[in-house]
Amino acid sequence: MLKNVYKNTRRFNYPITLSFMLMGICGAVQAEQQPPKLVLQITVDQLRADLPYRYQDRFVKNGFNYLFDNGVVYKDAHHPHANTETIVGHVTLATGATPATHGLIANMWFDRKAQRQVYNIEDDNYVLLSKGASVDKDTEIDPTQKAANVEGRSPTNIIGSTFADELSISTNGKAKVFGVSVKDRGAVSLAGHSGKAFWFSKQAGEFVTSNYYYQAYPSWVEDWNDKGYIKQFAGTQWQLLNKKDTYLFGNDDDKAWEMDMAGYGRTFPHAFGSASSKYFTTLLTVSPVGDEMTVDFAKALVKAEDIGDDDITDYLAISLSATDYIGHFFGASSLESEDNILRLDRTLADLFEFIDEHVGLANTVIVLSADHGGPEVPGYLNEKNIYGEYVPRTDWEQSDEVKAVKKLLRINERLVEAFSPPYIYLDMDTIAKTDFPPAMVQDLLVAELNKREEIFTAIASHKLESGNFPDTPVYQAVFNNHSQGRSGDIYLVFKPHDFINDLEGLTVTATHGSPWNYDTHVPIIFVGKDIAAKNVNRRVETIDLAPTLSALLNIKAPSASEGKVLVEVVDR
Repeated sequence: MLKNVYKNTRRFNYPITLSFMLMGICGAVQAEQQPPKLVLQITVDQLRADLPYRYQDRFVKNGFNYLFDNGVVYKDAHHPHANTETIVGHVTLATGATPATHGLIANMWFDRKAQRQVYNIEDDNYVLLSKGASVDKDTEIDPTQKAANVEGRSPTNIIGSTFADELSISTNGKAKVFGVSVKDRGAVSLAGHSGKAFWFSKQAGEFVTSNYYYQAYPSWVEDWNDKGYIKQFAGTQWQLLNKKDTYLFGNDDDKAWEMDMAGYGRTFPHAFGSASSKYFTTLLTVSPVGDEMTVDFAKALVKAEDIGDDDITDYLAISLSATDYIGHFFGASSLESEDNILRLDRTLADLFEFIDEHVGLANTVIVLSADHGGPEVPGYLNEKNIYGEYVPRTDWEQSDEVKAVKKLLRINERLVEAFSPPYIYLDMDTIAKTDFPPAMVQDLLVAELNKREEIFTAIASHKLESGNFPDTPVYQAVFNNHSQGRSGDIYLVFKPHDFINDLEGLTVTATHGSPWNYDTHVPIIFVGKDIAAKNVNRRVETIDLAPTLSALLNIKAPSASEGKVLVEVVDR
């Protein structure tokens, strides 16, 4: 059974020294100008902005409610790009730039030079330090990992600097900079080029890194891995935190659309199985254990690396992945999602209590956001008489639309080189053998694709590159996602509530990745030193987060940052 580590009797301490009390007005002003000892950036994977408010009546005092009560809460914050996937959102938060600039346009994209799909942070120049930590292609639930061919990892595909990089630059490398997550891309992206990143290997059952960061593990990492944190969950189950009749979705524990993997089941309790099961570590991450484990590792990092123990601001990014995996398995409106949010609240409270003890919340700036939101499951919507359906994955080369264009252009060879959602890549060698320019071929295929019922719009890349497209939010979001050399020739936008749920052969319950509000809407909350609590309903964007942190610390913004400084955070 999962443990509730939150202590209800604990109160946060805000130590005020006698010298501070005697300072007077001038001294107080100087104290306010002192930078924080720590910037703690928390990214909750697939945390749609409305979800915490659904269950706030059952939150503990110092989890989400600590943020809501003490922070600047932006209630209308959105990602400005169309392909709302994990790496895209993380790097946008880190750089303050859109994917059109930072280059991470998708979890995977088709590389024309390599003639294959590439994984966003793959790098064969840097191998993992742990033996047996490679991706298990039979048990990995993350289809982007499952399809990756290169096992090395680094941030080299990120174009431009991140906030973490700029903090390192401004302190001549003296700031301690770390990123931690279950997902490699969640840790690597936020740690930037200059920090250190650790992530959980389901195959090895431990936190790992690559030799981009270290030539050998620090002793504290080996100690954490050796203690066998995950072994305590062998033979146990994910059980409900509270009585079933107290849940909003208490009567909805068994839905036909929910995913059952390796006997995990569609109803509570969900059994993790034995430690020897090849699915054991995978199933742990499809539960609140994944986040509890990540926070436990982060605590060890804070203590071992002396985070926040001097006058130089340190940076710790923690990306929590359980909400995403649970959303993919069971959907946002499910009993599993509800219980997870309640447990996440307690995990945050535990983390904040720890930070208060070891650094001091009065010396810490916390910013919480998400890499993307998430859709409702079509079956759930249909129960409410709302349209929504799964879109079958299509072999576009064999589709009627492509065949029609090939017939018109008298093309006998392959026209579609690859489909890496949301992009169709055309075969430029085939087009070069015709008398038709690529732009015309794109336009002809777009006209055919737009006849399909499930497609809201198909957008040709040449329109984006020329700036010749309608001034609408959807087109602008697709433009913000377009990076020449990585993006495909045609971007497919499906209708609201329609999405492909077959990802590289893995059928899931729900999948994000659209430009629609349910996928773009995320929380942005700043809490900490000299930040006055306020709710803000003005629409802001996730590209605003990194430049705001930079302004707060009086350092330059990331090199390609496009966002605006959020004045409510920095104004005194």
